[in-house]
Amino acid sequence: MRKAALAALLGLSLAATTVAAVPAQAKPTSPQLAELVKLKNVRHHQKNLQKIADANGGNRAAGLPGSEITVKYIADQLRRAGYKPKIQDFTFDFWQELSEPVFEQTAPEQRAFTPGDDFATMQYSGAGDVTAAATPVDTESEGVGSGCEPEDFAGFPEGNIALIQRGGCTFALKTDHAIAAGASAVAIYQLPDQPGPVAGTLSAPYDVPVIGPTNAVGTDLVRRAQDGGVTLRIKTDTFTEEREASNVVADTRRGKKDNVVVVGAHLDSVAEGAGINDNGSGVAALLEMAKQIGKLGPKVRNTVRFAFWGAEEEGLLGSQHYVDSLSQAERDKIALNLNFDMIGSPNFVRFVYDGDNSEGQNPIESPAGSGAIEKAFTDYFAARGLPTDPTPFNGRSDYNAFITVGIPAGGLFTGAEGIKTPEQAARYGGTAGEAYDPCYHAACDDYGNVNLEGYDQMIDAAAAVTQKFAYSTLTVNGNELAKKRVRVKRHAPPGLIGHHSAR
Repeated sequence: MRKAALAALLGLSLAATTVAAVPAQAKPTSPQLAELVKLKNVRHHQKNLQKIADANGGNRAAGLPGSEITVKYIADQLRRAGYKPKIQDFTFDFWQELSEPVFEQTAPEQRAFTPGDDFATMQYSGAGDVTAAATPVDTESEGVGSGCEPEDFAGFPEGNIALIQRGGCTFALKTDHAIAAGASAVAIYQLPDQPGPVAGTLSAPYDVPVIGPTNAVGTDLVRRAQDGGVTLRIKTDTFTEEREASNVVADTRRGKKDNVVVVGAHLDSVAEGAGINDNGSGVAALLEMAKQIGKLGPKVRNTVRFAFWGAEEEGLLGSQHYVDSLSQAERDKIALNLNFDMIGSPNFVRFVYDGDNSEGQNPIESPAGSGAIEKAFTDYFAARGLPTDPTPFNGRSDYNAFITVGIPAGGLFTGAEGIKTPEQAARYGGTAGEAYDPCYHAACDDYGNVNLEGYDQMIDAAAAVTQKFAYSTLTVNGNELAKKRVRVKRHAPPGLIGHHSAR
């Protein structure tokens, strides 16, 4: 009787429940990092970087107060988000130009060139005042590139000024060969398809003056030197001393510690401006990604290491110091590096680093897996009907330290001093014949120097691909979590699963 009554009661209860049931609720969608990282919050970080520059001499350059305050801001934001950031200090050769340089032709007639428009002093140029005949070096850029090989200087007259075209190797290597050949000063002029003077770094101090004329000035001087000779005067007033810079590195609390995704952006600007696109765009995006990634929960299966590199503008020094400081065992734990340097350029192109070297322009072989990183980005954009262009691993940003030790890398870039082609303008909008960032390395690289539409797209792509590799790096390095481990995590009781973390 009691069993029958209980059965009847249960049946009635079930029937009542069935009659009164409400429609099943849709399962909540899992969070996506690209949706969590809001443009307005990223822009807030950029505004704070602008304020730091405004209050500290107008820049955030390494070795100066603005960079030091930027390091403190990044570390504070990471601590507020629950991280335990590590500040990695290192010393470097601080360089400063003390007065305006002079570059002029003194014979056969007098001509003066304008600093900033016609030429720029190369970073780490020595101080000096040299007047001498100019000698062109390997004008056809045969072999590796103009001035890249000692034989390019065969017969070079000792004491002359070397005229060398950019490209093929580092500015430092060209300068080393020129000095070994007896050059008293060096002028490395711009490539034909690049606007403006060469505003590059030699990466270490030199004793002789080194400047970077425009292509128009350089090629004209080469012609004059070949047609009967030309005498030049180069005067530079520079200062160098050892100073300190810092990297800021923070790991997610969740994720495998032996399969790390390093996501990096350089934190410094040049001395000429606040650097809100170069590279406040990368820093701001990474900070907001770091603040939001913990909401992905178990989707973060690999440690994500957010890295903010110091002294990039001095010659990629912070990232190189970091990689050099790692043991081989620690390097082996790094699955890949994602690099975000200038992703908000006002006249942008959606450039993706050419990981598979399909364009054949990478000077060194890309580590295996770099092509898979490139594909992750191009697939993301293609799914949204957005075109992309490849850009070479040419050693101009912080990925260089990683790929040279065999760590796969990739990332995004929206262009610097290069000129937008008519074809690119048709695909992306903007203005053909103008630089991707007309304020590159200039005072006008401020809070307003950002294309918000393009920047938003690049932020979303950066977040989406970071999330992809936070979950699995299988396509890059073959690493996949064992199914047994995944099952254990899925069925573990609440509380046992961890929480988030120069060419």
